[in-house]
Parts: sequence; C-alpha cells; structure tokens
Amino acid sequence: MTRGEGPNPIDVHVGLRVRLRRKALGYSQERLAEALDLTFQQIQKYERGANRISASTLFRIAWVLEVPVGYFFDGLDDPATPPEAAYAAAYDN
Repeated sequence: MTRGEGPNPIDVHVGLRVRLRRKALGYSQERLAEALDLTFQQIQKYERGANRISASTLFRIAWVLEVPVGYFFDGLDDPATPPEAAYAAAYDN
C-alpha cells in the first residue's frame, strides 16, 4: 500500500473494535484517553484507523478495556490459515 490510499483496512478494523468495546463499557473518548495518558484526538484517530496503534499501546488499551489483545483482531481472517484450508473446511460439513 502506498501513501495516499487511505487507512489500512486492518487498522480500521482494530480501531472499530476499540470503539465498540469503549462504547460497550460506557467510556467516552476522553475517559479512555485519560486512562492511557493520551489526548482524545489521538483516540479519535485510532478509532478511525487514521493512526496505527503500536503494540505497547494496544496492550495498554486492552488492559484498560478489560479484553484480551486478540479481541481487537476478532473477525479478521487468520493469516496462518491458507485460503485453501478455509475453502476445504466449507465443504467438509
């Protein structure tokens, strides 16, 4: 992906999962930002996928939002599973 193409779809997905969990807990962006010692503008950028979340920050977000880090990747295809395996599994049932 080159510059100017917009946010990476994975960053957007992770950001949406942060937003989903934050709202489920009734946290404002300001409250989450304060807990992480960030600005609410930074949380907005993370949630839109405009800024990538570093591994250490994602770990801290998971801790504050009380979910495992893997929660943010739920719904994405597992890169360790080759596409052929998914195709075969669909016809095994």
